[in-house]
Parts: sequence; structure tokens; C-alpha cells
Amino acid sequence: MTSPDPKTLHAGAPAAEPAGAAPDERPRAAAKAAERGPKPSWLKVPLPGGDGYKKLKSLTKDLKLNTVCEEARCPNIGECWKGDHATMTIMVLGDECTRRCRFCAVKTVMEAAPPDPDEPEHVGAAVGEMSLDYVVITSVDRDDLPDGGSGHYAECIRSVRRHAPETIVEVLIPDYVDANLGTLMEARPDVLAHNVEVVPRLQRKIRDPRCSYERSLEVLRQAKALQPDVFTKSSLMVGLGETQEELFEAIGLLRDAGVDFLTLGQYLRPTANHAPVREFVTPERFKELEIEARALGFLYVASGPLVRSSYKAGEFFATRLIRGRRAATRRADA
Repeated sequence: MTSPDPKTLHAGAPAAEPAGAAPDERPRAAAKAAERGPKPSWLKVPLPGGDGYKKLKSLTKDLKLNTVCEEARCPNIGECWKGDHATMTIMVLGDECTRRCRFCAVKTVMEAAPPDPDEPEHVGAAVGEMSLDYVVITSVDRDDLPDGGSGHYAECIRSVRRHAPETIVEVLIPDYVDANLGTLMEARPDVLAHNVEVVPRLQRKIRDPRCSYERSLEVLRQAKALQPDVFTKSSLMVGLGETQEELFEAIGLLRDAGVDFLTLGQYLRPTANHAPVREFVTPERFKELEIEARALGFLYVASGPLVRSSYKAGEFFATRLIRGRRAATRRADA
């Protein structure tokens, strides 16, 4: 599932330890201290509004679309849903996930309702009606389906292509590999995103036990092998107790897997039942992480407290690359 609310550690140093805390109590005490205090000023954003936002909100309701922007309480919704170049993350295959990750606000079940067979056509028509410049299609995990829902997902992509051929299509997918990934890649998305979410050591603590860093890297490697001209993308949440060394190791592994775009952002705890925030990272530290990651050769890095895996600035960058590539192909074919 997508990483709707990345969390950040002041990458490099563990959270400050309250005086007198026993060694085994220190992580819990630090987390409680972070949760009790007010959020830093750099995490405060204005309430969404404006005609563009109101129009898209009304349309999503009328068209019965599930969006991660709303389901995951994204702080950037007001920015992404305005102007002439609006972007949106649509969630398909229902709104119930068969995995239980400790960072995610989406509800979980053992077996979800069957996918709506009309959803692909509905999604394509909706994207066309909203005239989106860039759309991200993501989904819940559907381990209860034979193909994980990859065939249904691919039909959603094809429907968008029919109804809105100029719209840039990014897919943020579950950990499809082998045949299921092949099914999805045959629909030819412009950007293939799959999030590793957290550093390797924290995988079992934060993600569902069926997830792993190794499997996620395999998704990204296979996507490049199946469609070499696709741009691949991943995201890391920080603030969950990782060290600086672990974070740079995780970023390096993504680059070794050929990932083109990287996003890094601050995790914000959805409810008291989710994993606690260990520390809030400063914008200055995020800038340092961006510089270090860019030095590894990523085409684009978005790093900041409010950055999410679907991030408008990154989507503008991808749009320029993809539209430039399309124009070059048309000239070559003329």
C-alpha cells in the first residue's frame, strides 16, 4: 500500500533520551515525548480551499472515487487540488486492505469486497472529465484475489489512456512480481512507483509481515527489466527510529536497483493505535538528505517534512521528462 504519511527521524542521531530512563525504556519514552509536544511549525499547513479544490472535491464525491488524498489525510491536498495543473491519487480495488501496516490509516480486513467490474471504465471517464494533467493510480493490497488485482489495475490504466490520452499516468503498486507485475506493466504506465516505506531493519516492525525490503527491491528491478523506459520511483518514511547509516544504506539500495525518483518525508501518526513518531526532522536536515541522495544519481529527489510519495513538485518534474520524450518520439515518427 502507498505510504500516505511518511515519518522522519533526525537522520543521524537517535531521539533525545529523557534523564533517568532505563536503556530498554528509552525508545518508548522518546516516542511519548514527541507525541506529547506540539508539532513543529514547519508541519503546519493552511486548510484547503479555493474554487479548484472545491470543484475536484465535489467531482470525486459525485463520481464515487476513492482517493488517497482524502483517505490518508494528506496535508498537501489543498496544494495538489488547485489550479490548471491539478494532480490526484485515485485508489482502486476498493477501500479495504488485506494487510495491516502500522503506519497506514486505510482500514484492513481478511477478505475485501469483490472489485467493481465497472471501476476501470469509471476511473478513466472520471480522469477525462476532471482534465487532470497527472494522475496517480494506487490500490489497497488484495492478497485475497488470485492475481492480487493486477489485471483489474491494468484495465484502469488502459481506460485512462482511452479517455485522457494526454494525462501522465503514474501507478503506485503493491508488491507485484513475476506474472502479476508483467500483467500490470503490459498496460504501460509512465511511472512505476512502489514504496519500500522504511529502512530494512524496521520492515517487520512497521510493515505487514508479508512485506520485505528485498521483495520491494525486486518489484522495482523487474519493472525496469520489463519496460526499460519506464521511470521508477520509491519512498521512505523517516522518524521511526532509524539511524543515519541505515537511512543512507536504504537509499543506496534503491539507487542500485535503478530507481529514478525518490521521496523522503516526515511520518505523522494517523491514530494512537499506529506506530509512534520517534522524532521530527528539521527542514535543514531534509535538505542535507536531498543533497546526499542526489549525489547517488537519482534523476529527482523530493525531501522535506511534508513530502509524500505522491508529491506535486515531483509530478511536475516527471511531466516535463515524459512530455519531452513523447514529443521526441513524435518527431522521430514524422
